[in-house]
Amino acid sequence: MRSSVTRTRKMSNSYNDIPIGIRVLQSLSRHCPRFHARRELCYKMSIILLTFAAYACYHMSRKPISVVKSVLHYNCSDSQPHAGIDCGYAPFDGPDSKSLFGMLDSAFLFSYAIAMFVSGFVAERVSLRYFLSMGMIMTGVFTYLFGVARTSNIHSLSYFIFVQIFAGIFQTTGWPGVVTLVGRWFGKEKRGLIFGIWNSHTSIGNILGTLIAAHYVETDWALSFVVPGIIIGAVGFVLFLFLVDQPEIVGCHPQHSTQERRIISNESDADSDNDEEQARRSQALYAQSFYAVPQTDQVSFRSPPTERTPIFARPSSRDRPISLMGALHIPGVVEFSLCLFFTKLVSYTFMYWLPLYIQSSSTLGPELSADLSTLFDVGGILGAIAAGYLSDLTGMSATVCTVMLFFASPILLLYQQYGALSVTISVLLLIIVGIFVNGPYALITTSVSAELGQHSSLEGNANALATVTAIIDGTGSIGAAVGPLLAGLISSHGWENVFYMLIVADIIAMILLMRLVIKECLTLRRSTTRIRIE
Repeated sequence: MRSSVTRTRKMSNSYNDIPIGIRVLQSLSRHCPRFHARRELCYKMSIILLTFAAYACYHMSRKPISVVKSVLHYNCSDSQPHAGIDCGYAPFDGPDSKSLFGMLDSAFLFSYAIAMFVSGFVAERVSLRYFLSMGMIMTGVFTYLFGVARTSNIHSLSYFIFVQIFAGIFQTTGWPGVVTLVGRWFGKEKRGLIFGIWNSHTSIGNILGTLIAAHYVETDWALSFVVPGIIIGAVGFVLFLFLVDQPEIVGCHPQHSTQERRIISNESDADSDNDEEQARRSQALYAQSFYAVPQTDQVSFRSPPTERTPIFARPSSRDRPISLMGALHIPGVVEFSLCLFFTKLVSYTFMYWLPLYIQSSSTLGPELSADLSTLFDVGGILGAIAAGYLSDLTGMSATVCTVMLFFASPILLLYQQYGALSVTISVLLLIIVGIFVNGPYALITTSVSAELGQHSSLEGNANALATVTAIIDGTGSIGAAVGPLLAGLISSHGWENVFYMLIVADIIAMILLMRLVIKECLTLRRSTTRIRIE
């Protein structure tokens, strides 16, 4: 009796977890049989679209600072005076501007990296709908506050650093949240390709953020921050209204493996007959009330136990959130985390300094330089899709990353040597650089993280996904913080030194994966030998 009461209570709690917008749509679609026939597909599409829009907005709000740097500090070293124009916006109008920009970038990125480890643990224990909505709205607030500095005539470096620190903290809600959601709703089939296409939100967000900031940078740079801040806050509110963070709360089956579904079924079969009858009645009443489907279409009271929604399964040890040390013991987590440290270092150095580098190495203005820099993200979209497809095709994620990193180093050198010769050459090389720099970064943060978060050693523990994702991306984010900081210090001695640093980082990232590459090659060799013998 107690068991049936508990289950009925769980059912009521599940209804309370359904977002308001989804409840409205359910009531509107009660007489639409086509929706009920494709209900799970509709929910999956909403997850893809909402998480795509969410993380595109996160990256959109990060880009304005890289565009606005060119007007926060003008080049006043020319002998000809600038009529009516000072050297920028204080405190960034002095000769130490690059160091101050490096401090701003580091304030954001180090706070992001440190808070990421905490966000992963929090994401495992709270509703991701509230987690992401709150994170996006607060990210919008602090993005907005950076732009308000101009309209309020604020020139305190402490203020800018304070805003960047809290913007970095709230930005960490994004990645563990969206990756966990996609991992919950989608299985492992063609995961690399799905994640590769879906991961284009990173580059789309960078492009949108760059274009929006570039549109206002020469007229009113405050709007370069205010507009993205308002957009991400609005999208965060949309997520609060429509995001379904658990398949079970709307009667859909989570993407368990066959073995895990068998375990759930076996656990459910151990219930008493009375409990089974109560659970089935609760399920049917729940569906009748909130899905508004005719009674004849409901799950039969005498349906087999294996057809019951997994929400009725008893909680087990595999549902408990994993510890930090437990996640680090998953094979491959340490190697991919360290590799991401260096690959993200390269990617974020481009993200934060590329517009300024293009402007300083050419005759283009701030707006055109920012527009040209978006081609790096166009290449990133192509690289993410290619890396995901090759990973699915070969099943050798580490090898795919290593090959792309191998080609990235000489291409970086080519861009440094010949990128400034003409706009055409710069366009071509920027796209190629984006493919090989962002391809490994995208693959590790998406498909590889999801695969390791659902590793066979976890025995079906789906609650490890956000923690593993946070560990890998958090380690990479430390590299993302180090890269722009070093670029700000090294660029004063020549931009070519920055490129040498990036090339060395790619080589180290490639070396860190060699153990996994050897393991993948040996596995492939054994499989090939076994096939020949058979």
